[in-house]
Amino acid sequence: MTGLLLSTAAFAVIAGAASAQTEIQLWHAMGGELGQRLEAIATDFNASQTDYKIVPVFKGTYAETLTAGIAAFRAGEQPAIMQVFEVGTGTMMAAKGAVYPVYQLMADQGEPFDPAAFLPSVVGYYTDPEGNMLSMPFNSSTPILYYNKNVFEAAGLDPDTPPKTWAEVEAFSRQIMASGAAPCGFTTGWVSWIQTENFSAWHNLPIGTNGNGFGNVDSELLFNNETVARHWNNLKTWQDEGLFQYGGPVGGNDAAPKFYAQECAMIMNSSASRAGVLANATAFEVGFGMLPYYDDVAGAPQNSIIGGATLWVLQGRPAEEYAGMAKFFTYLSSPEVQADWFEPTGYLPITQASYDFSVARGFFTANPGADIPINQITLNPPTENSKGLRFGNYVQIRDVIDEEFQALLGGSKTAQEALDAVVARGNALIDEFAAANQ
Repeated sequence: MTGLLLSTAAFAVIAGAASAQTEIQLWHAMGGELGQRLEAIATDFNASQTDYKIVPVFKGTYAETLTAGIAAFRAGEQPAIMQVFEVGTGTMMAAKGAVYPVYQLMADQGEPFDPAAFLPSVVGYYTDPEGNMLSMPFNSSTPILYYNKNVFEAAGLDPDTPPKTWAEVEAFSRQIMASGAAPCGFTTGWVSWIQTENFSAWHNLPIGTNGNGFGNVDSELLFNNETVARHWNNLKTWQDEGLFQYGGPVGGNDAAPKFYAQECAMIMNSSASRAGVLANATAFEVGFGMLPYYDDVAGAPQNSIIGGATLWVLQGRPAEEYAGMAKFFTYLSSPEVQADWFEPTGYLPITQASYDFSVARGFFTANPGADIPINQITLNPPTENSKGLRFGNYVQIRDVIDEEFQALLGGSKTAQEALDAVVARGNALIDEFAAANQ
């Protein structure tokens, strides 16, 4: 009986300790394999200590997650941490009283935190005008070129030499189609992110006023310039000739299947597509290259800009949760954890230490092309034109870009008319946001 009582008491102590563990909800937008990898990171952190438990909660797409988080905060039911995509940064910065800046969190909790350890091209997107980091970088990506080496070889092209310029993309596409190696030269995901925003940064062109919106919430778009209009006009011409096939609005979800089926020989898409590309393009060898550029544009190529998301800490949670969040962020930014995250996914290493760690263990040697996104985004120090963008209502503005690009492809507008409409409609959305947040 005495042994039974002792066992019961011991069990009660263990149960009490377990129940004292502080749970920290992390709302995120990572489905499928990426969601499983995030779950694994949380599980490993939870196993590394006994005080805190990170609980990932999938909330749908990036836009759905942001909407859910805003609604939850207004209802006083916000999570501790929320994953927000890069174009939601302006919205989060304007949410007065909602955000607990990461730099302040780490200082308040006494956790080691050095912004200089993070890659400038990543951290610059998520800092305030004084250079303070507002959110914790997690899954940062940039668009690159993927191509079918087998098709290149069948068309008489060097399978180890991707096109560098848009003139070469056109010439290679014509040769591929003339040879019968593939019925289409190239496609693209994300006309907004890749062929408009990154296109501008890659050519060192301003995306908007006030340092692409970084300097003032009341800014204006500048997409309707001669170079972007020239590029959109070329895409329309190439679509009419069959050299280019449009992959659809938003992320361009129809683009990747065209590449996997060897219908199109090249695709421009996120570096974070790498795992999916290698998993689906099993019938041919995949090559990797940087984004093409117009070699007669001064300043090109400059550097590409990031996509992906960061982790934002929300106000209004119990004090003990913030201590756990800070420890989780320290764990998350460690070289080993970061390397295990970015190596299989195609995301960028967020710190120099994580990149060096992967170099030392031979990852880039064993995986040719995996360094392309890093080399591209760090090709040159970011300029005011190429550090990213920060506008209010930009989720809706991307929808406008898609709508006007489709009007161009449909023949109802010229490239210049479509881009003029993007700017006019986009500026109206920015003005609405500014009026509501000044």
